[in-house]
Amino acid sequence: MAPGDHGRERRGYHHGNLRAALLEAARALIAEKGPMGFTIAEAARLAGVSPSAPYRHFRDRDALIVDVAREGFTRFAEALEAAWEAPSLGPLKALDRVGSAYLAFARDEPAYFSAMFESGVPVGADPELKRAADRAFHVLVRACEALRPLAPEGRRPPALMMATHIWALSHGVASLFGRGDGGRRSSPLSAEEVLESAVGIYLQGLGIIPA
Repeated sequence: MAPGDHGRERRGYHHGNLRAALLEAARALIAEKGPMGFTIAEAARLAGVSPSAPYRHFRDRDALIVDVAREGFTRFAEALEAAWEAPSLGPLKALDRVGSAYLAFARDEPAYFSAMFESGVPVGADPELKRAADRAFHVLVRACEALRPLAPEGRRPPALMMATHIWALSHGVASLFGRGDGGRRSSPLSAEEVLESAVGIYLQGLGIIPA
């Protein structure tokens, strides 16, 4: 270990922020190079610690990415919950707010979004990561439980199925047209307009809103 590295590592531990500094460094590197485009040594260098320091908290780069994804899903769930928890608006308007929150997260937090959905790390690989991901998805399930009674009897699919469909629509639009990095595709419509029309057509097919 170089003398300078040792001094930086000591300062990091003195402030108790090594883990947070490594997570922030990983986010910056993911934004720049993608989730698989950096090494744990690069994260250590950007955080200002020795190459061996990250292994006190993370066994390898994948474990570091898991923690970034978990933090991302936690923030994502909080954003979706805040959007949904406006019952006075009615379920349709609240669902529209959830969709807007989904797109806003993809636009404003591209590094988290990439770690969560594009790193190849299985959600089930870590219990805390799975809980955070399930918490986010449950917002869509709750929304569909509220919408389901609006469909005609005999045309009411399970709320879980509806949530899966709407999630696929939302994620597809966010990944193609709503993201905040260089992967965003051009479209004559805004991401919000694409998502609103796609979900509207889906809900029309269920009879929840008029054609």
